[in-house]
Amino acid sequence: MIAYGATLDVARELALFVARVLHAERRARGTRRGRRALTPYRQAVLALAWFRDATPVRRLAADHRIGIATAYRYLHEAITALAAQAPDLHQVLEQRRGAGDAHVILDGTLIACDRVAATTVKTKGKNRGATVHLWYSGKHRRFGGNIQFLATADGCPLWASPVLPGSRNDLAAARHHGITGALTAAAAQGLSTLADKAYHAAGTGILTPVKKTTGRPPLTLDQQSFSLLHTRLRCLGERAAAMLKTRWTALRHVTLCPKRIGHITQAALVLTHHEHHGRY
Repeated sequence: MIAYGATLDVARELALFVARVLHAERRARGTRRGRRALTPYRQAVLALAWFRDATPVRRLAADHRIGIATAYRYLHEAITALAAQAPDLHQVLEQRRGAGDAHVILDGTLIACDRVAATTVKTKGKNRGATVHLWYSGKHRRFGGNIQFLATADGCPLWASPVLPGSRNDLAAARHHGITGALTAAAAQGLSTLADKAYHAAGTGILTPVKKTTGRPPLTLDQQSFSLLHTRLRCLGERAAAMLKTRWTALRHVTLCPKRIGHITQAALVLTHHEHHGRY
């Protein structure tokens, strides 16, 4: 085996932040000093290497001279501790109203994962009653988890939802998490939401482009102008998911249990917020 040096391209201050979170987690668990193979700082480096470069856990274990099972346990512990720092949906909406924002952007993304054997029965569509893969997204044609997120008007990520299987569509996921109700209440206080056509008729204050339906007259000039302006504003929200996936390579394809995708995304959101020093 050949040993070599490597550099992790994250700020030392971020590693210290994660170390503080892990130290607090250990104190909450009552872990005695000197009973862990890694210090909170070394555990933070392990977790950040996985998030940033998607380094295989077996390599992380070898680099830190610990067992593979211990490396997995440390990684899951870091994910859970960071995800617990993620902002609450209602808290985020209150902050954006306080900041004077006119709108936020709602969108969904699929975080890819390995093939999962779980199945479900299709309840809608022409193949109703057929058995389909629970974690398979027909829209994206791959296995993964559905994550809903909110972004600022300029596309910075604000909030990420827990995960649902990839077979769930965006509107069903938003309703399941109570997002539509929270956004409708926010709209009554002056904070509107822009969303794409997948969220059509989601609720008052959740604005979507005008849909052209079969058998109906063509869209008027006003409707076309509204849809064009809406799309120009809403498309910036797609930057939020790209920002997370580009910075944190682990989000491009999660190899852990797919039920952990929600916590992993929320942990990446916390890391992103800290890197940008709470600018949004």
